[in-house]
Amino acid sequence: MNPIATCALTLSLLASETQANEPLRVIVTPNGSQPSAKGPADWFTGTVRVDTPFKGSDAARVSGATVTFEPGARTAWHTHPLGQTLIVTAGAGLVQEWGQPVRDIRPGDTVWIAPGTKHWHGAAPNTAMSHIAIAEVLDGKVVDWMEQVSDAQYPKAE
Repeated sequence: MNPIATCALTLSLLASETQANEPLRVIVTPNGSQPSAKGPADWFTGTVRVDTPFKGSDAARVSGATVTFEPGARTAWHTHPLGQTLIVTAGAGLVQEWGQPVRDIRPGDTVWIAPGTKHWHGAAPNTAMSHIAIAEVLDGKVVDWMEQVSDAQYPKAE
């Protein structure tokens, strides 16, 4: 056997042994392998879909999902013990911190919500919006849900 083939065979056998004796350290969750879920009415107003939720394992604290809000749909007021990051991927959305004006968010925007900040986010009145939501777990909790955003608090369509 030539030296290159011998080296390739040896590396292949070593890789097989490693795979057989050690847990995988890179996990791929194929697209579509987890069903979409409807956003619960206790936490959302309107039609909301939650896709591919993810959660770190072992000591990792990160969790998140891709969330799609139909026009006018939104979260209830809520806080996160370690904050939240939103990455807007499609559409037009809104975010509001308690006591502050409503702000527009668009694809490519990254939104950081500081720990313990009461806020809501969702779609604009006439346009759907999708974002990736990422938060960390603290003492088994990632979010504290509060009251719904009232129709009076939500901006009207123009």
